[in-house]
Amino acid sequence: MTISERVFEKITEIKMSQKEFSEKTGILQSTISEWKKKKTNPNSDKIMIICKVLNVTPEWLLSGVDSKRTGKKKQGDDWYVVDKKSELGFFIEQYNKMDSNTRSRILGYMQALSEIKNNR
Repeated sequence: MTISERVFEKITEIKMSQKEFSEKTGILQSTISEWKKKKTNPNSDKIMIICKVLNVTPEWLLSGVDSKRTGKKKQGDDWYVVDKKSELGFFIEQYNKMDSNTRSRILGYMQALSEIKNNR
C-alpha cells in the first residue's frame, strides 16, 4: 500500500471529507485529487502535517507499521518527531547551531541536572 492509499484509507476510516482534509492540512484539493488519480504520494514536507491531522505516526504513514498498536518494536525505532515550533524544536535548532565544545557543555549541564533530580 502506498502513502497516499494509507491517507485515503484513514480519511475514510475517520469519516473526513477530502475538502475538510484539505482545509486542515493546507494542501490544495487538486493536489489531493492528483494523489488519487495518478497514484502519487505527498511531498515529504507535508508528511508531518498529514500525520497531525490524521492522528497517525510517521512510521505508520510511511510504512504501514504501527509499533504502538502491534506492540512490536523494530530495531531502529528509537527516534522522536518534534514540531519545530515547539520548545523542544527550538532547543534542537539552537543545539544544532552550536560548535562541538558548546554542545559538550550543554550535554554536561543536562547530565548534571538529571543526576541532581534523580538523587532527590
